[in-house]
Amino acid sequence: MSSRKGETPEEPRPTGNGNDAPPVPAKSAGTAPEPTAGGRRLALDVHGRLREMILSGELPPGSTLLQAQMARKLGVSRTPMREAFRLLQEEGLIDAQPDQRAKVRAVDPQDLDGVYGARIMLEALAVSVTAKSIAPGDLETMGEALKRMQDMAADERSDEWHAAHKEFHRIATQAVGPHLQRMLTSLGEHSERYIRLARLGVHNSWARANAEHEALLEALRLSDQDEAVRVIAHHLARTALNVLADIAPEYEPVATRTALGIAGNGQS
Repeated sequence: MSSRKGETPEEPRPTGNGNDAPPVPAKSAGTAPEPTAGGRRLALDVHGRLREMILSGELPPGSTLLQAQMARKLGVSRTPMREAFRLLQEEGLIDAQPDQRAKVRAVDPQDLDGVYGARIMLEALAVSVTAKSIAPGDLETMGEALKRMQDMAADERSDEWHAAHKEFHRIATQAVGPHLQRMLTSLGEHSERYIRLARLGVHNSWARANAEHEALLEALRLSDQDEAVRVIAHHLARTALNVLADIAPEYEPVATRTALGIAGNGQS
């Protein structure tokens, strides 16, 4: 009887009685966005992990990907795995047709050629701008990254080499604005699987790459824009052309060679 005394609007909140339906939906509605945001974050995390497995070669081209199997392996449900697969397909890293198993996409010569053609032009521009203003401290950091690359190459520690490699190229191109930085980052990440293929397919590739990095660092020390641009253009083109010669020797890399002709002083 006391529950009906004039305080009915306030009493259901502290008692938590199941008779008061309106407050319950209100609480659920207030918390609904959190699982959605959390689910999106989890899907992005799963996507990042799968992406790294593909780029590193842990999941090589042609590998079959089963959502249920990968969900168990990564300890997640099928829902974030479906979203991760969708994102990988949008990036062109997997092929996933309805009612068919997804597969890691094979290396596409045209894609490789386009990525490196764009990367040569944009990275040459960024290196040229950076050469005008790079600070002694940045040069020292690049030298340290290069030393780590040389040490890792000697021990064939691929993952550590790639981390130092990213840092080296980031500093060499740091003077351009954020929009171009994002484009360079995207192209660099997209080309990582090709760099790994080049390391596998060419004898003594570690030493060659390190020598080219040394040449780039020296050009930046001397503020020699023309030499820095020439070195970076040839360095990037060599990776693309070596991989193409190995996987698709019949393919004519028009974009890579054209970009090299423009940025590399016509020495293609």
